Amino acid sequence: MSLLLTDLHWNPLKHFVVVEFAKEDDVKTILSASGHVNISQVIPVHSPFLWFRAKEKSRKKGAQLNDEQTLSLMVSSGNTSPNQDELRLSMLSAESLSEQMNILYCSSALDDLGIRLRFLTALQLELALNGLFPLITALPFGSSVSGFGKVGCDLDLVLHLGPEHTEDDNYRLVFHAKTSMGNGRTQVQRHMETIGDMCQMFLPGCTNIKRILQARVPIIKYKQEFTGVECDLSMTNMTAVYMGELLYIMGSLDDRVKPLVFAVRMWAREVGLTNPTPGRWITNFSLILLVVFFLQQRSPVLPPLKQLVAQAGPDDRRITPDGVNCTFIRDLKKLTEQNETKKQNKDSLETLLLNFFEFYSSFDFSSHAISIVEGMTIPKPEHAPLYIVNPLERGLNVSKNVSHEETERLRIELRNAAWALESTWEKHDSASSKSKIEPWGLVAIFEAAQLSAKGRNIFYTSAASRNVQRLVKVSELFIPEDSHVVMNTFNPVVWHKENLDKEIHAALWNHN
Repeated sequence: MSLLLTDLHWNPLKHFVVVEFAKEDDVKTILSASGHVNISQVIPVHSPFLWFRAKEKSRKKGAQLNDEQTLSLMVSSGNTSPNQDELRLSMLSAESLSEQMNILYCSSALDDLGIRLRFLTALQLELALNGLFPLITALPFGSSVSGFGKVGCDLDLVLHLGPEHTEDDNYRLVFHAKTSMGNGRTQVQRHMETIGDMCQMFLPGCTNIKRILQARVPIIKYKQEFTGVECDLSMTNMTAVYMGELLYIMGSLDDRVKPLVFAVRMWAREVGLTNPTPGRWITNFSLILLVVFFLQQRSPVLPPLKQLVAQAGPDDRRITPDGVNCTFIRDLKKLTEQNETKKQNKDSLETLLLNFFEFYSSFDFSSHAISIVEGMTIPKPEHAPLYIVNPLERGLNVSKNVSHEETERLRIELRNAAWALESTWEKHDSASSKSKIEPWGLVAIFEAAQLSAKGRNIFYTSAASRNVQRLVKVSELFIPEDSHVVMNTFNPVVWHKENLDKEIHAALWNHN
């Protein structure tokens, strides 16, 4: 038997090897030659996850196979975030702010192995359901495939059982099938519940299954332990798949787009504008749209979406099951050639970053909506502190959750970042000898942002968390000393403990 390997990746933490073959038939050959040990004690499922069993004779102490001594493997995990201290030193050693941005992007972006691990995770679901649904596809979307994913990011999946309709339904031979429910949402919830049970009971490596079926888009959350990937699985979110295609195209039209997005997202995270918990904060998706819109302005780097729609051909037509038109040109080669011909903007990354901060620090969020479809501002269709038009479902505001306070803080932090970046830029350029230790460029504004965030959240353990326990308990403020100073911005007042007790008791009594 002759099998052609194209690549091997070894994860030393989990002792797993991702093996890539040149032909799909070679994979089938390997799987057909695999089996189970102690089959009476396991559920005998077939999947692309195997473990290698040593030969009986080679298990003796000191036994060593010659192949093991000569085989060279690429050591990589695909899910491990970069060491922050090493990243900081690399950025401080850069020759320019633009180089810092590229270092940040290359160190943080989801690499080729990370992408392959995510597609392998999706493949497991397809293979498990292939017997019932031969045309099933588990489609990754979101940051994993848009080009804006970070190392270790979650995997978003849409399970598509088959085509919604066929061009020719005049079949003489017709499959027997169960009747679908009249209520589409109820049917999806039932299907998702069943798939969640299947993942929990039968699929190797699938753990921590959580069924969130009452959400607007019902999802199943789980972790694939073998690939180290956290997954969100849905069945009715094809619009998100096409949104991933759009963002991938936008990020591929110019080499400066992705490094700029990564720098802006990192800044927003360090300053506390984004939050891993859903709430009133701006999301990474909204930040990406802000960057795309900015690059569509003066001497545009990117074209408006309406231009991509106008150039779409018959093969680009996409209509989701719920009627959303997601048609736009998908010929990336043609688009890239056109964009290079028309592009006038040759600004460096550092210039674009500074201009981004300046552009939005003076932007009128109160009266204008942001639309990457038009490539220009439009009047707000409805009142909202921050209005960013959904590029595909254009009646929706993707930043509807952002509060007035967070919108104002966004504007303030943008202004602060523009000032800080310009200051550190001038200092760095005017320095006679570059310091490899003193923060400058991105490192300086990130660290300034961290201090700013800590100042705003002095009673909390983390600037990034809004739901953690307070460091200071009111009940402990008045225990040891006889007197305490209650600080007022304008008038510091000294209170004695007994006076404090009386005041607190009176306040509570009046309140009740």
